[in-house]
Amino acid sequence: MDSVNWKILKLLQTNARISNAEIGRAIGLSSPAVAERIKRMEDEDIIKGYGAKISYFKVGYQLKAIITLKAFMGRLQPFLIKVKEFDEVLSCYRITGNENIIMEVVLKDQMHLQEFIDSLITYGEAKTHIILSSLIENNPINKRL
Repeated sequence: MDSVNWKILKLLQTNARISNAEIGRAIGLSSPAVAERIKRMEDEDIIKGYGAKISYFKVGYQLKAIITLKAFMGRLQPFLIKVKEFDEVLSCYRITGNENIIMEVVLKDQMHLQEFIDSLITYGEAKTHIILSSLIENNPINKRL
C-alpha cells in the first residue's frame, strides 16, 4: 500500500461511484492506471465491495439502536447461528468484556423494539442504547501508520 493507493481508497470511501477518470484527475494518474490499482486492491481483498448508504428513517425505521448481549451459559453458539436471520441487525460483532455481542439494529417503533428484545431473551441479557444522532458515520480509513 503506497500513498497513491491510500488516496484512491479515500476517494472511493467518500464516493464509491466516482469514475476512474475523476480519481485520476484528482491524484495525477491515467484512468487505466487507476483501474489497474483498484483491480489489484480488489484482488487482494483490500476493497471488499461497494454499496449504497440508505437512510433508515426514509425507508420506515424510526429507531436505530445499539444492543449488547451477555449470553447465557451454552447460548452463545445458538445465538451466533440465529442472529443471521434477524432483518433488524445491520451489524453484529463478538466483543471482549462483560458482554459477548454488540449489534447495531434498526426498528420501526417502540413495539418493534420490544418484540426484538423479547426474541433475544432466550439467548442472554440484552442492554439497549437508542441512538439519538450520528456524529461520525462511515468515516474513511486513512493511512495513519
